[in-house]
Amino acid sequence: MSLHLVAPPQTLDIPGGGDVLHALPFAAYTTDSEGRITAFNEAAASLWGRRPHLGEEYWCGSHKLYWADGRAMAHDECPMAATLKTGEAVRGAEAILERPDGSRIQFMPYPTALKDAKGRVTGGINILVDITDRINADRANGHLGAIVESSDDAIISKNLSGIILSWNKGAERLFGYSADEAIGQHVSMLIPQDRQNEEPGIIERIRSGERIDHYETLRLHRDGTLVDISLTVSPVKNAQGIVIGASKIARDNSERKRAEQAKDLLLHEIKHRVKNTLGTVQAIAAQTFRGGLRQDRDAFNGRLRALSDAHDILTQQDWDHVSMRDMIQRSLTPFREKCTARFEVSGEDVILRANPALLLAMAIHELATNAVKYGALSNETGTVTLAWSISGTGNARKLAMEWRENGGPPVGAPERKGFGSTLIERALRQEEGRSCFQFLPEGMVCSLEMKL
Repeated sequence: MSLHLVAPPQTLDIPGGGDVLHALPFAAYTTDSEGRITAFNEAAASLWGRRPHLGEEYWCGSHKLYWADGRAMAHDECPMAATLKTGEAVRGAEAILERPDGSRIQFMPYPTALKDAKGRVTGGINILVDITDRINADRANGHLGAIVESSDDAIISKNLSGIILSWNKGAERLFGYSADEAIGQHVSMLIPQDRQNEEPGIIERIRSGERIDHYETLRLHRDGTLVDISLTVSPVKNAQGIVIGASKIARDNSERKRAEQAKDLLLHEIKHRVKNTLGTVQAIAAQTFRGGLRQDRDAFNGRLRALSDAHDILTQQDWDHVSMRDMIQRSLTPFREKCTARFEVSGEDVILRANPALLLAMAIHELATNAVKYGALSNETGTVTLAWSISGTGNARKLAMEWRENGGPPVGAPERKGFGSTLIERALRQEEGRSCFQFLPEGMVCSLEMKL
């Protein structure tokens, strides 16, 4: 590392001055009493992004200077110039320097006037400390602090002994304690007596560096009431990566729990009413079919059971969406019990809305019932292949499904359209779909299309 030194009109009385600058790990330079730069070290050249001309440039080697608020600063206004003029060190004046390439560095200057035995200023030395990282960290911490303080969630930090170190407004709202009341207390004050064993387990997991996500539990409000919360706990580490504490984010789950309970109650009531309605229809049908053909009564009851099963699956899925594969498997279960290993089912799983799911369940019931009576499942050797595919995206997605029978009795086209095929056609039209029946020598084939 080389130093650039000149012999100005007034030399500085620093024993071994060049060696001193060279040894410093931070940016430093010297001037004469007029402010001409007389020496600088490599750290200063690196900070400035340039090498000033010794004895020709004044006060600072920066390409450009700015005040901390961004206003342009003339070189003769810089802290080094002020220090040389008054002889008194100007400290605490943060500034910004701009390199020739346009990049900017925030720094803190520490100028000192050098004086002779009579107290006359003979020159100066300035140390420049890069504070860009600190400023960025302070800014980030300020943003983080604002986010934490304004968060609706309770955000708390504690040490590994469980002592609360910080407490935001969200924590005040959720638990009822002010920051002054909570900070310094043990976190166990928030834990119900029957859940005190949770905290040691959480601390042990945090010590090992583990993060705990969405842990649902109960905590105590200041007034003694229990609060349903979802808890996320993360380890806090020091600069050496050692875990020194934990941050907790607690979200109030009370409203969600109440909503879930209300929804479960409503679904239970819907399920109860649907079953009662189907039971009433079944009783009416039994009276209506009295004296009629048994097979007609059995067919009608089978359709009601298929509809009831489909409703059961939807109820289990919150009456919203259901897996197509689950729906098909459930619809085929009664027939598979009688015809083991005679079904081949393939196709990607897809989530169905309630209406398409009900229609699909009814269609499969009709096809399977027909196969048991007249088709591939009416003997001991026939098989059924059920395959489907999905095309399109978004609201344009469509389902194409094929029911293909093989190995059953010889098949011929029926003289008239049966109730089952009519039911399928009408049901599919409700979902902008269509059906096609082919009565091939090897077995019946039904192709269905419907909008998802």
